[in-house]
Amino acid sequence: MSDQREQKLARLLVTYSVDLKKGESCLINAVDVPVSMAEALIREVYAAGGYPVVNVWSQRLERAMTEGATKESLDVWAGVDTYRMKKMDAFIGIRGIANVRELATVGEKANLVSTYYNTPVHMKTRLPHTRWVVLRYPTETMAMQASQGTVEFEEYFYRVCCDVDYKKMAEAMEKAKTYLDSVDKVHIVAPGTDLTFSVKGMGFIPCAGKMNIPDGEIYSCPIKDSVNGKIRYNCNSTYHGHCFSDISFQFKDGKIIEAHSDDDVLLNQVLDLDEGARYIGEFALGCNPQVLHPMDNTLFDEKISGSIHFTPGNAYDDCDNGNKSSVHWDLVQIQRKEYGGGEMWFDNELVRKDGVFVHPQLQCLNFTDGN
Repeated sequence: MSDQREQKLARLLVTYSVDLKKGESCLINAVDVPVSMAEALIREVYAAGGYPVVNVWSQRLERAMTEGATKESLDVWAGVDTYRMKKMDAFIGIRGIANVRELATVGEKANLVSTYYNTPVHMKTRLPHTRWVVLRYPTETMAMQASQGTVEFEEYFYRVCCDVDYKKMAEAMEKAKTYLDSVDKVHIVAPGTDLTFSVKGMGFIPCAGKMNIPDGEIYSCPIKDSVNGKIRYNCNSTYHGHCFSDISFQFKDGKIIEAHSDDDVLLNQVLDLDEGARYIGEFALGCNPQVLHPMDNTLFDEKISGSIHFTPGNAYDDCDNGNKSSVHWDLVQIQRKEYGGGEMWFDNELVRKDGVFVHPQLQCLNFTDGN
């Protein structure tokens, strides 16, 4: 029997996140999720008058495809999936986390897949040409990452994902956007961090449930060569199966010239994947009041209240500084007091202190609950 929480989540994704209309096609990419969740999504797509297309996948299959991959095999795989993606009006990607280390030992093959599969299918086709939303599905592995019991985490997951008034969040973000779009100089100070850059003319993009669930961020993008200084992230982040910790970067004229973590070699392999991986493609403010602590899951961690993420790699088309890469790695720094604090200055004005917005035109982003 279907969990009614799954049906509620499916309805949110179809009717709000991708806003599916009658006669439109929607690709449901279901990775390691129960059949009941895929069924719930199919039902909602039909209820909206749309046409569901379903791809059932798993991390085990992803690893098998990655281990034996060559450029030629990836060209074939990417060609088929790009063709399908071009036929879609909407995309819902839902992934259960079975084993966060599944790709930890495939080495350079994972980078090959990023370049020759992810870039054409997702970066160049899905992102600019479909209305899309991506999310996770609650699993025991995720509960462990969050240091919670399984049932406890499921309750947390559905509360954070579904019991949020995203329309009110969007209204608050639009109000803040008026001021944010005028910003030029950004200065960020925190433990191990003294960073300056410009976002002049880039604007800010509100995210309130349309592309991610859970949501609660508003992002921009630095002028590509304007980033100078250093940043130290205080959240672990898994990339291609390795959990990186204590990541720090030194920038000069936009480029990461020095990079350190628990494994400098692996970190620099990621940054050397292509020219754009050493430049920043996104700067974002996290402000979901119900997401407070990191769990090494990007879609949750980047929404943490009082956080920023500063992302090496590809810039989105709707806020584009010209940087292109097969990498887009959202690395998070939490600036609330219990994580060491921090300050954010816009055009020489203090706008956020220890994770709390203090500028009058941004105080609307200090959400106190899910509404």
